Amino acid sequence: MTYISENIKRVRDEIAEVAVKSGRSAEDITLVAAAKMKPAVLVKQAIVAGVDAVGENRVQEMLQKQSEGAYHGSPLHFIGQLQSNKVRQIVGVCNLIESVGSPELVELIGKRAVSLGIAQDVLIEVNIGKEPQKSGVFPERLGETLEIAAKTEGVNVLGIMSVPPFTQEIGSDQRYFDAMFHLFLDMGAKKYDNVSMRFLSMGMSDSYKEAILAGSNMVRIGTAIFGERT
Repeated sequence: MTYISENIKRVRDEIAEVAVKSGRSAEDITLVAAAKMKPAVLVKQAIVAGVDAVGENRVQEMLQKQSEGAYHGSPLHFIGQLQSNKVRQIVGVCNLIESVGSPELVELIGKRAVSLGIAQDVLIEVNIGKEPQKSGVFPERLGETLEIAAKTEGVNVLGIMSVPPFTQEIGSDQRYFDAMFHLFLDMGAKKYDNVSMRFLSMGMSDSYKEAILAGSNMVRIGTAIFGERT
């Protein structure tokens, strides 16, 4: 057993424990291995050990590892900040684009998907802390963005995603996670074409247990699986 498989087993056990506390089961939580700066050989080990998907932050790194067969047997998610000039390179390549942070990106993705004759699954990224240096729509613009997505051919919205602000304040993550969960419920109660609130993606290595307790059903785990980045 590799250290990666041991780490994944430990993470899975912890996910199962907190999922039960939140009234769900381990099967309700999608585990995405965040593979930024990790070589293809380690990504393959994580897939063999049973992660549900692999997430990448950088387009060029993702394409390089794809050419090395890194993602065989696993869905591929794009989880990094998405620039408009990179849309052509990932639509139809990624099973899920989690970080669609503007109405303009929704429309660009739809246009590219239509040209390929496909529908691209996406999550809308919410800038829950309203941080100017981060991508994502502000919470009050989420409804407007979903309305645009509902009218955009080639796009299927499967939920929302967020990266809360980094802070040393105790309980701050919980506040943002709770706010995201309320948005998830509110948007799910509305009926938009091409929109289904299936996934609430939030929680990383240092916060996934709190995120699951708050309602997350998709977590993006890097360090707790692969170790510290070098």
